[in-house]
Amino acid sequence: MKNLLHLATLTAFLSLALIWSVGAQSLGTIDFLNFNLSMLAALVEPLDDPDDPPGFFQVKPQEFDPGKTNLVQAEWLNGIGCPTNGFIQNFPSGTTPYTDGACQTGDARGDRHNQGLLLVKTGPTNNFASAIAELKKVKGITLTELGYDLRKPGGTTVSPSGSHCGAGAPRFNVVTTDGVTHFVACNSPPPLVTNSSAVNNPTQATTTPPNNGWMRLRWDAALLAAAFPPILPTDVVKRIVIVFDEGQDAAGSPDFFGAAILDNIDVNGTLVGRGATDAD
Repeated sequence: MKNLLHLATLTAFLSLALIWSVGAQSLGTIDFLNFNLSMLAALVEPLDDPDDPPGFFQVKPQEFDPGKTNLVQAEWLNGIGCPTNGFIQNFPSGTTPYTDGACQTGDARGDRHNQGLLLVKTGPTNNFASAIAELKKVKGITLTELGYDLRKPGGTTVSPSGSHCGAGAPRFNVVTTDGVTHFVACNSPPPLVTNSSAVNNPTQATTTPPNNGWMRLRWDAALLAAAFPPILPTDVVKRIVIVFDEGQDAAGSPDFFGAAILDNIDVNGTLVGRGATDAD
């Protein structure tokens, strides 16, 4: 059984690699496989602090850049998130409440500085480096939902505008206790798009209230079962890492942007929309 699970993991890597390598012909399936195995092995699994609050509560960004290329960045930054319960300053005086239609709900602990998670990879995809973010206090849970809000206008994940949203990045790498790594990428499997302007996705999205350039992307139990390999309701999580490793070359099509802004990272309905702002 264990051999079959590892075979499933290998199949998943190769399947995703085939998608990924369409735009990055210089990267073969073995390169992609070795990249992911090496990256996960190099990332120290976080230890739970007894003083931490219970349950999923933190998304900790960092850079995987063993060659010190300085071409990747991951960081929570003030003022770039999807605004929930915010306000605008009118001229010459007064304020008006302001919430983007895509994020009527947000981090329940409050996000006073409207933080967003910036993930950037500058240059080519085949650079052995990634912007990543580790989700804390998820060990031992089973999954019913994953997701995030994405700063991207047009109501479609294949729009050339805004944040990159490809078949490989940004993605959740979900490692389960049986040793299998599962992939849930921004556009593979295609997510449910909610609270979106739905310009190009009228059958998938709701349109009230309209948004101003954000989409709420969600993978429910049925879509998690379509991950590479499938994430089943009985699979127990060991760790979850968000990975952004597609750059500004053809692998980043259709936008070739090499960057994404995320907010309200969702695990089973719990949203995390803020973190330490200490970019290096």
